[in-house]
Amino acid sequence: MTVSVSRAAAALALSACVLAACSTTSGTPDSGPATGGTYTIWDPYPQFDDGADWVKLLRQCGTDAGVTVKRTAYDTSDLTNKALLAAQQGNSPDVLIVDNPVVSTLADAGVLTTTEEMKVDTAAVEPNLLAAGQIGGKTYGIPIGANTLALYYNKAVLTAAGVDPAGVKDWDTLTAALGKVKATGKKGITFSAIGTEEGSFQFLPWFWGAGANLTKLDSPEGVSSLQLWTDWLKNGYAPNSVIGNTQTTSWQEFATGQFAFAENGTWQLGNAKKAGFEYGIIPIPAKAGGTAPAPTGGEFVTAPVQKDAARYTTTQRLIACLSSTDNALTTDTTLSYIAATDAVQAKQVAGNAELKVWVEAVKAAKGRTSDNLGTKYPKISQPMWTAVQAALSGSKSPADAMAAAAK
Repeated sequence: MTVSVSRAAAALALSACVLAACSTTSGTPDSGPATGGTYTIWDPYPQFDDGADWVKLLRQCGTDAGVTVKRTAYDTSDLTNKALLAAQQGNSPDVLIVDNPVVSTLADAGVLTTTEEMKVDTAAVEPNLLAAGQIGGKTYGIPIGANTLALYYNKAVLTAAGVDPAGVKDWDTLTAALGKVKATGKKGITFSAIGTEEGSFQFLPWFWGAGANLTKLDSPEGVSSLQLWTDWLKNGYAPNSVIGNTQTTSWQEFATGQFAFAENGTWQLGNAKKAGFEYGIIPIPAKAGGTAPAPTGGEFVTAPVQKDAARYTTTQRLIACLSSTDNALTTDTTLSYIAATDAVQAKQVAGNAELKVWVEAVKAAKGRTSDNLGTKYPKISQPMWTAVQAALSGSKSPADAMAAAAK
């Protein structure tokens, strides 16, 4: 995500169009053979050098397509501007891998081709994941999987408080559990409410879980979600530090072993195994029960517009290779990333039962730019995180904070 959820998950593997039913089922487009030459791929993974498996995969896909791949990596925050500038100068990369909220920005600027133009069949992709790349009835690129949020819990802390995590089904049961934990002298829940996109990302499951809509921040449902967080701070169930917490510092608090719960993502699975205590994971509950829709992090594989349309044939081959079933499964599993199709998700769970809860969370998740919000989302997110900061700091009531945000 722009907030680095996608980047934190690292070289998140490609998992769109991974069923044999894809229109380019064998990875071979309708037109003739590749003609050689060099094709460029830009990605947001600068932490991976030329010896990394990710880069080896890119090169192998080039070899399979009969061309040389030139890969360039940019920091997520730089990639959007680089892509826009390249489009203006007429030298866009052949394949561009970008954070899913950025897709609408690039599509609106006329930078990207559609999947229809590129003859990419997205029928196998989970609709809620694909929606992040859909604007005006058109689809721009394919998701490479998703990371999202859930609740990690400390088994020992909950056991000492007499809390069964399986009984946490809605806001009331979660809040009651936090009260029991506090009574034992431990701490309830930590999360990130920092005044950036990262704070909005973590607030959205509660906002959406209340039934609220981003086009009406000050609805009773929206206010109730902010009231929940505010009450947690007032009652000592969550620390005041959440106001400045990033997802990293929030995790560091949980890793002390003093907290019952932490809202965080798939990218913390490796750290959870190193925490030194038994942990578990449950989906974030919606207000009235069930799994709350959490926002998706993760990139889309896109094909920028080229002056020479003849290049598209080979670009199709590259995308087909990057999104093949084997490549998606291997990379997604290695990087704790959830695939974008049922087929690969099932294989991930078969190989690691711990991923079942994450698959459940991803199935309930939604893109921040979904509901055809597109480029409107950033204009909504900033007032929203500002409202969260105002309410949690006590400068405004949740109702007043959301009313100000809605204006």
